Amino acid sequence: MVNEAVACLQDQTVSSPQDADVGAIFGLGFPPFLGGPFRYIDYLTPRVVADKLRTLADTFGPRFAPSQLLLDHAKEGKPFYPKN
Repeated sequence: MVNEAVACLQDQTVSSPQDADVGAIFGLGFPPFLGGPFRYIDYLTPRVVADKLRTLADTFGPRFAPSQLLLDHAKEGKPFYPKN
């Protein structure tokens, strides 16, 4: 689900990580205590999520491959939300 959220941001289906997080919590039932897919990615770090998705893609096929935007954030060490 988190990879698909990033793909939606990449494709401009959603306009911001905040919009995607609110929509996932209220519309899809994403666990609110995790803050939404993007807050969860930032909590784990984009690099950890991308590495896990690569492992899943190697085991179960390309449908688990991390989206390019996630790979970019992982490479740069850049969170989706600015640090306060």
